[in-house]
Amino acid sequence: MRAVVCEEVEHLTLQDIPEPERTEHEAIVSIKRIGICGTDLHAYKGNQPFFTYPRVLGHELAGVIEDIGQNEAGLQIGDTVSIIPYLHCGRCIACRSGKTNCCVSMQVMGVHVDGGMRERIAVPVSHLLRAEGLTLDEAAMVEPLSIGAHAVRRARIQPGEQVIVIGAGPIGLGVMAFAKQAGARVIAVDRNQERLELSRSLAGADILVQATGQAVEQVREVTEGDYATAVFDATGNVNSMNEAIRYVAHGGQLIYVGLVKADITFHDPEFHKREMSILGSRNATREDFEQVMQVLQAKRLNLDAYITHRTSFDQLPSAIEQWLLPESKVVKAIVDL
Repeated sequence: MRAVVCEEVEHLTLQDIPEPERTEHEAIVSIKRIGICGTDLHAYKGNQPFFTYPRVLGHELAGVIEDIGQNEAGLQIGDTVSIIPYLHCGRCIACRSGKTNCCVSMQVMGVHVDGGMRERIAVPVSHLLRAEGLTLDEAAMVEPLSIGAHAVRRARIQPGEQVIVIGAGPIGLGVMAFAKQAGARVIAVDRNQERLELSRSLAGADILVQATGQAVEQVREVTEGDYATAVFDATGNVNSMNEAIRYVAHGGQLIYVGLVKADITFHDPEFHKREMSILGSRNATREDFEQVMQVLQAKRLNLDAYITHRTSFDQLPSAIEQWLLPESKVVKAIVDL
């Protein structure tokens, strides 16, 4: 069986590895689509926390069940499925309170354990969702969109609330889309004007602000001095994450969706005078996956502009190097098997 393995920093190879064997509570899934995430690119470049080499990357996955036993979910051989790649323990304090997304012993496929950049994989049946009514592309995009859906749900966004999303990458676009689903007025902030335009066409952002030296002043003007009651930073950029506090309204909240391998610092008086809340948002839960699937099944989100690049499994090692170049203008890349 073929797999793409990240042997070390900036070194991907196509290898033969053993076929997976399933336990009683697992299924064998033939992988058909793999989404390429910032996590994969950061791991390739050596900038991903919680990561060790060598590793089979890949956690944005869709496939078809090849082998499965009897199960309560009624899943069968031949079903198209989306995969929840967060393998939680079910016993820790987070899992006991339903927060499986931040399990103490979290094992994320493609990060802590080998992922889905391979032809077949064994997955717990509990981590499969039948992708009824979805294309394979859509099924693979459920995971990255669920990150945004979870962040919005965690922030308890209300209809009419004024929201800022910093970073119009794949995760930020998902945050914007689900903030709009929640009824918010969304202000998109990004350095790249093309990404800002995509924020409007794909995610429905109401106002676009280019992240220049005047961005905070522009936000002050368009919000009539109020700023935003919820600010999501989805950049994974330490400078942006340090400065995001400046966009938050008094009494508002800042939600860090992106992850950076660095310390985040801010001026305490600015934090204190706002009586501001700071939240982290990690991964997603099954409920978030189900919400995303319902939105996609209802055709309330068009992914045509979201998936900008595509390659075959054989060409993946060379394609990743190209996708890292700014001129490639990748939003979301996907691999066909």
